[in-house]
Amino acid sequence: MLEVTTGAGRVRGERIPEGAVFRGIPYAAPPTGPRRWERPAPAEPWAGVRECSGFGPPCPQGQPGAIGGQAHGVPADAMAEDCLTLNVWTPAVDDGGRPTMVWVHGGGFLFGSSSRELFDGAGFARDDVVLVSLNYRLHALGFLYLDELCGVSGTENVGLFDQLAALRWVRDNIAAFGGDPDNVTVFGESAGAQSIAALLGMGGDEGLFRRAALLSGNAHACVTTTTATEIAAHVVSLLDVPPDIEALRRVPAARVAEAALRAQYDHERLLAEAGPVGVCFLPVVGGDTLPARPVDLIARGAGRGVDLLLGSSADEWRMPAFGLSDEARRWVGDFDPAAVLEPAGRRLDDLLPIYEAGRPGAAREDLVVAVQTDQAFTIPTVRVAEGQLAHNENVWMYRFSWPTPILDGKVGACHALAVSFAFETMGRPGCLAGPHPPDDLGRAFHGALVRFAGAGDPGGDDLPAWPRYDVARRAVMDFGTERRLVDDPCGAERRAWSGILEPA
Repeated sequence: MLEVTTGAGRVRGERIPEGAVFRGIPYAAPPTGPRRWERPAPAEPWAGVRECSGFGPPCPQGQPGAIGGQAHGVPADAMAEDCLTLNVWTPAVDDGGRPTMVWVHGGGFLFGSSSRELFDGAGFARDDVVLVSLNYRLHALGFLYLDELCGVSGTENVGLFDQLAALRWVRDNIAAFGGDPDNVTVFGESAGAQSIAALLGMGGDEGLFRRAALLSGNAHACVTTTTATEIAAHVVSLLDVPPDIEALRRVPAARVAEAALRAQYDHERLLAEAGPVGVCFLPVVGGDTLPARPVDLIARGAGRGVDLLLGSSADEWRMPAFGLSDEARRWVGDFDPAAVLEPAGRRLDDLLPIYEAGRPGAAREDLVVAVQTDQAFTIPTVRVAEGQLAHNENVWMYRFSWPTPILDGKVGACHALAVSFAFETMGRPGCLAGPHPPDDLGRAFHGALVRFAGAGDPGGDDLPAWPRYDVARRAVMDFGTERRLVDDPCGAERRAWSGILEPA
């Protein structure tokens, strides 16, 4: 067993072949009772040595059903509102000053946990990186905006402040675990990447991280304080309590989670500004935390000192379109491009011929799904890269194109597929890669993340030369059956979005 002293007390971890792991370390005080919908407070000190061999509980959450045949929920008896814990994998408890990576899990801001086997950090410890993963408040517990409805202040985006609190814990404590607090890379997928975009929009807060890797993210997806207030009113009505924050704090967390999932099922009616992705609980913009959309703030120079590695998968939306259970489809809703295209004077039928030219003979539904992939992920990712390039040349782009064989190959290189390759945890529960995933692809994708965190450049090893991204060449590393550098992949389709999803 291994012991380390943190700012709140001593913790005991366990040895693993790759080094050591410490699970369930509190990084903030329990966000319960009067602290519900408050920004996180410092972790409460403890006496003696705290056993950290088991993961902390995930945030209470509904069960959205199986996605791609895999259940993304967690057992109800494993959840607790006292969920602000993190985990550390390290090669050694020493003063090694190693690159440190902080993982922010996805799940549409509705569900997820750092304890999933897919997020096992042993592969990073093996490669001389300290890996930190964290839980944060989700859905209505983390992103319910009650200021206007309840006449209070400070309820905005507390889930993002949880992530900042974890990053501050890393700054203050990671050296004792063998990490370098001055060489931190934050990375995440889906809602995790969206969270990181929001943190960049908040200014890359306090120099807490030097680099960021955004996997399948979206810096456009957010709700205004007006819409967030409408969503909050709906959630309060589902809870059948008055719009009083003290009354709301007395509602059991499990009931709040259930109401949040029900509100998500109603999101098409609730979301006046549909946005690129149909999620109800998102970062709230227009207040003090985020005065504008993250993509706009990044384009204006917020987070200018942070180097970026970012990209998306070739067939992101094929999983929602062809791989969801009926239950899960309820909370995704139907694709309606009008909210994004109509302000630019465009229609879906204007784009489809361009997509068909690159996919001769493709069925209309496949073309529509390709458009949605670009609307929700590809083009928003390009816009973040373009915005950051005005302030920092250290931007690299990737594309994940290896198609999974699951579901008879219908979902291709789908959303969330890349995660198990990032961690080299293919074959673990929740992996979407099928029974015989290519190990060489895992080594290549994982290795790029490790090199980016360590040296600031993802290139090297067996990859082709990987130049920085720029708006002239638009070089992108394609992680597919083979690894190859592609200049401006699907360029005609990218150009078709000119004037759409641009920063304000």
